[in-house]
Amino acid sequence: MQQLPPNKKIYFLSDFHLGAPDYASSLVREKKVVAFLESIQHDAAEIFIVGDIFDFWFEYKTTVPKGYTRLLGKLAELTDSGILVHIFVGNHDMWMKDYFQQELNIPVYYQPKIFAWNEHRFFIAHGDGLGPGDHGYKFLKKIFTNSICKWLFEWLHPNWGIGLANYFSKKSRQKTGTADDIFLGEDKEWLIIFSKEYVQELPIQYFVFGHRHYPIDIKISETSRYINLGDWIQHFTYASFNGSTMQLHQWATGN
Repeated sequence: MQQLPPNKKIYFLSDFHLGAPDYASSLVREKKVVAFLESIQHDAAEIFIVGDIFDFWFEYKTTVPKGYTRLLGKLAELTDSGILVHIFVGNHDMWMKDYFQQELNIPVYYQPKIFAWNEHRFFIAHGDGLGPGDHGYKFLKKIFTNSICKWLFEWLHPNWGIGLANYFSKKSRQKTGTADDIFLGEDKEWLIIFSKEYVQELPIQYFVFGHRHYPIDIKISETSRYINLGDWIQHFTYASFNGSTMQLHQWATGN
């Protein structure tokens, strides 16, 4: 179990969806994320980006999607300065390979992972596919992550492949509409149900997820809390851990 250095914090944020819905909007959002990372650089020991950095991302053998140079440059600066950065893939950028590891020295996680600092255990994941329900998506995820399907997609020219993916991403967003803007209740939030069941098997102090876009911080047992990080599309929310307490915040400068 690691010990957090004095006067240092661990930061968590997710769901930037860079690239959506258009270049201009995405650029404004990217600049806000970079400004936030700049503001925490002085006291960040580690930074976790918990999925859906991009609205779509696919790494071809010698090609990655165009753009996002401000964010990628800031991440390189952070890791070069000794700050640990961790990235979890989300349902929109699950096709990451080794670009972030090789170019930015950032580990990429494809499954949930448990971390521990100062006697506190954290269960961290993007959250897609966990808990009951959503069987249609779980089936699609098996297809999307299948090695043969990824190999076949790679044969599409990037102009076609990325264009096609962006089209379906936009259609998916139109279908879901404002579904992420409301709290469904503890008995209907799949990630809360998952967390309540999981904590019966293993003591976890904090369950930290993205995916849901709606910022949530609730107590699920006497010693456990469920935290959803919200998003950087409209909420500009993040969480921080100072070694003893975990808090969900809204970045006022991001409004």
